[in-house]
Amino acid sequence: MNMTHYMELLATNQPWNLILFMAIPVILAETIAITELYILFSRDFTGGMRRANRIAGMIGGIYFSVIFVYLFTHVVIPLSGGGLWRGLFDVVAVGSYLLGVVPLAGISLMEFGLLYRNRTSEEKLRLHAVFVAVFLVVAHVAMISGMLDPTIVWSGAEPMQMPIHQ
Repeated sequence: MNMTHYMELLATNQPWNLILFMAIPVILAETIAITELYILFSRDFTGGMRRANRIAGMIGGIYFSVIFVYLFTHVVIPLSGGGLWRGLFDVVAVGSYLLGVVPLAGISLMEFGLLYRNRTSEEKLRLHAVFVAVFLVVAHVAMISGMLDPTIVWSGAEPMQMPIHQ
């Protein structure tokens, strides 16, 4: 069975890649999600849970932005330039994982006061919750598609070589 580049990344250099590319972002995102639920139900916009939520949001957005830049320049560009994608699920897994930068960076920008700064706490909370939901969706799409054989959509057993159009 062939492996997606996403799974190969997580399986290589154990346990460090798993920690850097999966554990840290997921722990930060789950911290945001759990504290978000507490804030939604308690309406406590100033307590300790809100501080934890804010810190996790700031760190998560910055951390994932660094991951995005690193993987885009060191993985996506070389794979695309060399026509080395292994199939549809390979592209979906890596693309979905990298899309996680949008909601996490959005949360970080909100926490730094650069996005939605003139809105009420409740309006910010709504957008914050939407960002969390979007991140959870794209992260799960990445995980599920990353576990599939990337060539399953094609009849051949060889990894797909995507043509480069110039």
